[in-house]
Amino acid sequence: MLFRLTTLALVLLLSLGLLLSLSLLTRSTVAESAADYFNSGRAKASKGDMNGAIADYTRAIEINPELVMVYATRGMAKHVNGDQIGAFADFDQAIKLNPKFATTYKFRGMVKIDTGDLDGAIADLDRAIELAPKSATAYDIRGTVKETKDDLDGALADFSRAIELDPTSCDVYFHRGLVKNSQHDLDGAIADFGRAIAIDPKFATAYSLRGSVKADKGDSGGAIADFTRAIELDPKLDSAYLSRGVSRHLKRDWKNALADYQRCCELSPDKDPDYPHLFIWLIRTRLGEGEDANKELATFLSKRTTAVPGDWGSKVVGHLLGTITEAELFAAAASPDAKEDRGQRCEAWFYAGMKKLLSGDRKTAAEYFRNCLATEQKDYLEYQFSESELKVLGE
Repeated sequence: MLFRLTTLALVLLLSLGLLLSLSLLTRSTVAESAADYFNSGRAKASKGDMNGAIADYTRAIEINPELVMVYATRGMAKHVNGDQIGAFADFDQAIKLNPKFATTYKFRGMVKIDTGDLDGAIADLDRAIELAPKSATAYDIRGTVKETKDDLDGALADFSRAIELDPTSCDVYFHRGLVKNSQHDLDGAIADFGRAIAIDPKFATAYSLRGSVKADKGDSGGAIADFTRAIELDPKLDSAYLSRGVSRHLKRDWKNALADYQRCCELSPDKDPDYPHLFIWLIRTRLGEGEDANKELATFLSKRTTAVPGDWGSKVVGHLLGTITEAELFAAAASPDAKEDRGQRCEAWFYAGMKKLLSGDRKTAAEYFRNCLATEQKDYLEYQFSESELKVLGE
């Protein structure tokens, strides 16, 4: 699930309107004191001081135990602080005090998302929308849950409704763009990412995602321009370096692609690093740096901490380094899961083909690349690389 805002940011965003509701409860001195503590808690939460925020919210509740919105906000603070039991207890108390306060259901739904209870999250968001049918945020959040559950049509409908209610939210356009991309509506995805960027010209991830869609449409120049802009806005956005590296790889711009892959690995040493390291090996070997490429890949394999020893990635690395035979690689690619089997066979044919190509066996390499394409895994980079290699080979 891709939320641009962190849970904490959403907490702060959604709680901005609560003070007004609080002040309307009563004008008594007691209520004003509770409001002071509530304000103080929000200020502390904005600075990341969750313990201080919770203490202030608790003091507000002690002054006036009927303040529904303070329970709801304290519940979110407890969630951010890692106290899920306390968070749900606060939400339950808020609902007990006022079963028609939509924000509590919205908050509780968000926490259920983070704790993996997607069906429970949808139930809470359904209730929030029933009570506040013009809440664009509730539709947006529910849309992300539906997207995670592969209900793309439902997600699209929710995001579209959120946009109708609030056409100024760049995040909703971004989320709808993700769904359109998943539905292979590439032009629609590009348009939505573009709208998100128009609202927030510094939205680096929107540039990066739009670049990926442009790459899928064959617009490598436009894709590289978007990835470059994303990197300018966020120089630590590792995914943009990887994506730009792939686009440059497909253009056979080896040196610049290599630099992008290397930067991606520097930025995310523990974040799914196998593939950029494999791509680095391919390019360095191609550039005549085979010995150094082998040493670098072997060092990576020895220090690899984020995967299980003997997993698929290690088999591919082993084959490139010559410690895993071709037969062993294809045996490891087989899986009882049909989707995984096709994907791993796609990769096996490509990497085995590159071994043949780099050793000078162009005929066998071409055969292997064709076998890679036969898997129909068109969204795999190995498929795209195989397609590119075949064009150069004249096949």
